[in-house]
Amino acid sequence: MGHKKEVDFQPLNIAVLTVSDTRDESTDTSGQKLVDGLKTAGHVLADKCIVIDDVYKIRAVVSQWIASDNVQAVLVTGGTGFTARDSTPEALLPLMDKLVEGFGELFRQISFQQIGTSTIQSRAFAGLANGTVVFGMPGSTNACQTAWDDVIREQLDASHRPCNFVGQLKKTDAEQCGTRG
Repeated sequence: MGHKKEVDFQPLNIAVLTVSDTRDESTDTSGQKLVDGLKTAGHVLADKCIVIDDVYKIRAVVSQWIASDNVQAVLVTGGTGFTARDSTPEALLPLMDKLVEGFGELFRQISFQQIGTSTIQSRAFAGLANGTVVFGMPGSTNACQTAWDDVIREQLDASHRPCNFVGQLKKTDAEQCGTRG
């Protein structure tokens, strides 16, 4: 009694956005790290884009993905610091239906082990919008690796127990989180 049936891995359609004033496809190691991670995990790259750190350009790209019937998750790298140009949270948080406060908290906790108190300068965030989960993380390749390997990968895996985001996303067959009855 109380045992939930095993759920198989379900590939998701994931879009990747790099926010940068200086990177292009040949120098975008952070975005590429996320693409490599999602593909290795068995997911599908739905789209990839690089935009400058401008609130309206960031918001336009992610709004299209949120409105799309085919994008279930969005990974955003860059623009989460405190410089004058860092505006990813300001661009995207107004689009969220629900915030996932635990992502930023957990990311900073894990990052503390790697970079010490400098982790407080990360405004990493996550939220749900129109059945799409959006994760915003720093622009460093190491930060993207940490976010993917230590948090996001499991949360986008329907077989991860006791709970994951897959059942909350559009066009999926995964059952809802089974920890509460």
